Amino acid sequence: MVIINLAYLVASVLFIFGIKGLTHPRTAVRGNLLGATGMLLAVVATLADEQVLGAGALSLSHILAGVALGSAIGATLALKIQMTAMPQMVALLNAFGGGASALIAGAVLAEAGLPSVQTTVATVVSGIVGSVTFWGSLVAFDKLQGGVLPDQPVHFTGQQLVNMLLCVGAVGLGILVISDPADLAAYGWLIAVASVLGVLLTIPIGGADMPVAIALLNSYSGLAAASTGFVLNNDILIITGSLVGASGLILTQIMCKAMNRSLLNVLMGAIGPESSTSVGADEVYAGRVKSASADEVAMLFDGARRVVIVPGYGMAVAQAQHSVRELADQLEARGTEVEFAIHPVAGRMPGHMNVLLAEAEVDYDKLQEMDVVNPSFEQTDVSLIIGANDIVNPVARTDPSSPIAGMPILNVDKSRTVVVIKRSLSPGFAGIPNPLFAADNTLMLFSDGKQAVLDLITAMKETS
Repeated sequence: MVIINLAYLVASVLFIFGIKGLTHPRTAVRGNLLGATGMLLAVVATLADEQVLGAGALSLSHILAGVALGSAIGATLALKIQMTAMPQMVALLNAFGGGASALIAGAVLAEAGLPSVQTTVATVVSGIVGSVTFWGSLVAFDKLQGGVLPDQPVHFTGQQLVNMLLCVGAVGLGILVISDPADLAAYGWLIAVASVLGVLLTIPIGGADMPVAIALLNSYSGLAAASTGFVLNNDILIITGSLVGASGLILTQIMCKAMNRSLLNVLMGAIGPESSTSVGADEVYAGRVKSASADEVAMLFDGARRVVIVPGYGMAVAQAQHSVRELADQLEARGTEVEFAIHPVAGRMPGHMNVLLAEAEVDYDKLQEMDVVNPSFEQTDVSLIIGANDIVNPVARTDPSSPIAGMPILNVDKSRTVVVIKRSLSPGFAGIPNPLFAADNTLMLFSDGKQAVLDLITAMKETS
């Protein structure tokens, strides 16, 4: 037992250093390997436990078969998943973690006889949080994948009241389970109520708010795992779950700050615009939008000393990241300084744009965070927006009644010239027009993101 606890301690240290390594791209691969090594060590130590070895050859074979099956599924997904689908992958991983926690806690409750109060309380927490995480993550996956549920928020009358009643019901059933652990039917009802709650907490989330949802669900999965650690009296599960839960909560707070939303707003499932601007699109755009061709934009690049590229979800949808890298390389070959401005909630998960650009082998030093790049826009000759909308909408600074009022944005409107690549003038997630598209210094290049960038590359080659 001492050796197993020592192995758990070493694994915990590896997890901590692994997370530390993930904070920077140069050390991310090493950090990932450290975390994977820690998990391998934790699994081997757990399998070496007397309670597992003493369970019999049949039980051990079942465990090893489960490990092999899970490893095969994980390896297949890791090899085949496209980087543009990484948000869906993260949502599924969160779902698997939450669902496993709820099922394991229920299995222990069924076999424990008369469990201690600590075990029963931990079982209830695992059941509630795990079920909310599982179904909430599946809803997030469906929205991201473009499945049955719409990408936009789903609201209905009395939604918050229903959520509150479900929450109270889940807690009430939890108290019933604690008072009578033998009542497995009560635990089953707890799982059912928490599952409905998970769905209803997530359906109001959509579009640009998905990074907040992914980060929060990740935190939930960690908390569920930590609770299951108390159910199993497993130290490494408690430590790992706590690390995931805490880091996910910190990331959620960062995302909330970037969206100018409170954490309570997120926890209540109230993400999404609650009001709409009184200014219509016709009033904002009529007669003021200037369309440009790829040749005209290429001529702008000819005299540009500094270009800032702002990627958005449209770049991900068009899978244009490799073409964007090629465009940046061509600009730099002409002596132009090129940087990428990254908004914290651009895309559908935290770091979505960073992941896509890293796949395209864009030098990470060229990726600038919002606070770093914003002061430099006034010295920028051309800002190229690729599929972004709300994160560059100046209404956030000027209209207190706007759904995005106070949201920190990239100040691209202060550039000498702004070029926006977009299919149409359709609004972003907030559902409001963007005055940037009609600004005097803005040119619209209406096209698919990838095709527009390829046309720009061709036009630049012809003018060189």
